[in-house]
Amino acid sequence: MRIHLVSGGCGFVGRNMVKRLLKTTKDYVFMVDDLSIGRHPSEWFEGFESEALADAELIGEEKRLIFWKGDFRNLLFYMRENPRYIQEKYSIDFERFSDVFHFAAIVGGRMKIEGDPMIVALDLSIDAEFFYWITQHKPERVLYPSSSAAYPVSLQTTTDAVALSEGDIDFNKNLGTPDMTYGWSKLTGEFLAQIAARHYGVPVACIRPFSGYGEDQELNYPVPAIAARAAKKEDPFEVWGSGKQGRDFVHIDDVLDFIFILLDNVKDGSAYNIGSGQLTSFLELIELFADIAGYQPQVKPLLDKPVGVHSRYANMTLVNERFGWKPRISLREGMTRVYEKQLNDLKNK
Repeated sequence: MRIHLVSGGCGFVGRNMVKRLLKTTKDYVFMVDDLSIGRHPSEWFEGFESEALADAELIGEEKRLIFWKGDFRNLLFYMRENPRYIQEKYSIDFERFSDVFHFAAIVGGRMKIEGDPMIVALDLSIDAEFFYWITQHKPERVLYPSSSAAYPVSLQTTTDAVALSEGDIDFNKNLGTPDMTYGWSKLTGEFLAQIAARHYGVPVACIRPFSGYGEDQELNYPVPAIAARAAKKEDPFEVWGSGKQGRDFVHIDDVLDFIFILLDNVKDGSAYNIGSGQLTSFLELIELFADIAGYQPQVKPLLDKPVGVHSRYANMTLVNERFGWKPRISLREGMTRVYEKQLNDLKNK
């Protein structure tokens, strides 16, 4: 049987990946999450039903999704002690995982990254345990999500903002300083991915997603939070900082599309950008949402809030040339989807 592993499977990217796998394949999925950030499948799995399975849950009518609740590091420890822990514990007959998607991480908005950087640094321990395990287990393919936060912050200032290219991170040269402990952990993860591929023969692909968003993203992220305020037609409309800081927004459906392209083509642990290649300021984002909502609010800057780097956007030239990939969903279409979800939630309260 074919079975995929998704760590952090109840978080924003993880649950979208789980739904994609179950929709597009007949394979089984083993999903891990401690629910410290993610949401239980009962909140997002269509036609949710569950059956107790030892210390896990068997989810869905087809019973192809197994949900193990707990710290991913604990499961990695059990599998390190007994490589056939899952097979024996849950009576599942498989030799090794097919695709492994490692989304387990301590993440959050700017308040988490700057407000509690040491807890974010625990991602280093999660990734170290993970990469050691894959070198022993040897899954068919591995996806490691890095981050645009791994890029040097010196390239993302008000005066020197540039479209960030994959070559701006070169482990054979001076790496520069990434963005806080989150950036450091992701940069380290990329290095471990290359070690796993080069020294242990594990096929690994890395992504550097920029500002991913989607309809079911949590409200502590900027896009759904701004959409929710637009749905309420708030006026004045508050924005963190001056609002002139910019990001590269890419829809989750496009992110998932490109992940599978990379898994089919990349095995050496190298990393590729996932973005639109377009820099959009938060003032422009507010203007777009206000236009969708049909009003013109006054914008109120909140200069005491954390804002991160000034400008962060992707150079997509390498990806376009090497893989012929471009995002399908325009900024307006994607943001309209998010707005309509928030408006619907507001009406149903």
